[in-house]
Amino acid sequence: MIEIIVMDHLKAQLSIDEVYMEVPDKPPKKFIVIEKTGSKRTDYINSATIAVQSYDETLYKAAQFNEIVKNAMFRLVENNSIGKIALETDYNFTDTSMKRYRYQAVFDITHY
Repeated sequence: MIEIIVMDHLKAQLSIDEVYMEVPDKPPKKFIVIEKTGSKRTDYINSATIAVQSYDETLYKAAQFNEIVKNAMFRLVENNSIGKIALETDYNFTDTSMKRYRYQAVFDITHY
């Protein structure tokens, strides 16, 4: 699953364990959530749209964390099962229901 590949990659690249596929019940101050928002398959080549949400204590820290996470995501192409990674967009995505600051970066990933 591409979500597991991305999650394991970010844990290794950023040397953190706080990378999840959903917001934990007791979230830490700083963490990442991975979400696959879509996928397709053409001629046995898979592609997926992955949203990566970077949470932190302040809006400024969330923006900084987002930049670090994006740079780590671009290194995903070093994995032999990844053919291409492209950043589609990133933006302030503050979670008003939890009152938590976050940024979201959306990537298109071609994988085998």
